[in-house]
Amino acid sequence: MVVGTLVALGACPKMITEPNYTLTLAPSATSLFVGDSTRLVATLRDGSGTIVSATFTWTVDNVSVAQVDSTGLVRGVSPGSVAVQVTARGQTASASLQVTPDNGQVLTVSPTAASILVDGTQRFTAVLKDRNGNTIPSTPTWSTSSSAVATVDNSGLVRGVGPGSATIQAKVGTLLAAAAVNVAVRANTVVFVGAGDIASCSSSGDEQTASLLDNISGTVFTVGDNAYDNGTAAEYANCYSPSWGRHKGRTHPAAGNHDYQTPGASGYFGYFGAAAGDPTKGYYSYDLGGWHIVVINSNLPTAVGSAQEQWLRADLRDHPSLCTLAYWHHPRFSSGGEHGNDDAMQPIWQALYDGGAELILSGHDHIYERFAPQTATGQLDASKGIREFIVGTGGAGLYSIGTIKPNSEVRNNQTKGVLKLTLYADHYDFQFVHVSGASFTDSGSGSCH
Repeated sequence: MVVGTLVALGACPKMITEPNYTLTLAPSATSLFVGDSTRLVATLRDGSGTIVSATFTWTVDNVSVAQVDSTGLVRGVSPGSVAVQVTARGQTASASLQVTPDNGQVLTVSPTAASILVDGTQRFTAVLKDRNGNTIPSTPTWSTSSSAVATVDNSGLVRGVGPGSATIQAKVGTLLAAAAVNVAVRANTVVFVGAGDIASCSSSGDEQTASLLDNISGTVFTVGDNAYDNGTAAEYANCYSPSWGRHKGRTHPAAGNHDYQTPGASGYFGYFGAAAGDPTKGYYSYDLGGWHIVVINSNLPTAVGSAQEQWLRADLRDHPSLCTLAYWHHPRFSSGGEHGNDDAMQPIWQALYDGGAELILSGHDHIYERFAPQTATGQLDASKGIREFIVGTGGAGLYSIGTIKPNSEVRNNQTKGVLKLTLYADHYDFQFVHVSGASFTDSGSGSCH
């Protein structure tokens, strides 16, 4: 008979997996005069990028040159170079420190931080000053902590290479200064193409411009007066639908005055449905690539304080995009001999100007016209002004050109066609595409504010 001890068996203990941590130290390179102090900042993040608390252990590799306390405060002791190291939860990060005699010189880099896109650029400058704040001529040596994220040339021009963060460092003699750069990926490029004043059963112009759309991919816009003469349901079915209607599924329309010659623009709203927005408003917005797009109904009140103007300002606040485009039928500025400027659109233009918009597209005058960037009152403004295109060339008969308005750069009233915009994350290209047999074109590019 064997006598033993009975041992209760319990559940196996759970294996606890330590999360992946990333430890960073900022700045990654700095300089001190003997006797001066600076604080280095250690940050520990978990695998999701969330900052977590930890106990940091600080060391330097030569205490005769510099010393560091438990909070990351470093003090220069004597001239020389040291590496400051911090550890936490099995992770280690380090920074280089140059300690120099106090000759009163200070090196700074500007800006101290910047965000750019892949293939985008940012110039950094390094300035050396004496104790009295006077600039000392110098030629800094530039370097980057990660050439896979950003490169820097001898002039301090940084170019984004891949997404991530890098430290850009300038060195003059034994002095070091650094700046941070974050690089993001550009949004996908999108094509935006269209025109206004389009379809009439008595003209073949709409079919000529529709055939251009057949060979251009992307999103289609209209800037009003889509079906002549009165925007009835029958005119949409018999005139617009056989031509531009081939692209209805990718079209975001705007309404014109001829559309409202049918009460409530019921033919327009009935044809386009939800794509035209709330039929009691007719104004709406959407995002396209990295751009915010606003559609205005210039047939409704646009005065300061009107429902539409207040909606627009709220919409722009809620969508603080780098690049914004708006379109509607009646142009704020026009050299067209039939209609010309429409002062009623000034409050809308002002709201867009205040919101940093780049482009406005309109029709109504059956011409093509491009304006230089300008304010709501028509003042040339290259830095913040909005560029306007009139594209009343969608198929209806063309109009004359009257008095040339200030800041008008290009005009044509002999050619039907569409405006093709290629929208990038921070800029745009434009091209007027003419119908078969014509020769006029216009092209160029611009940057977002």
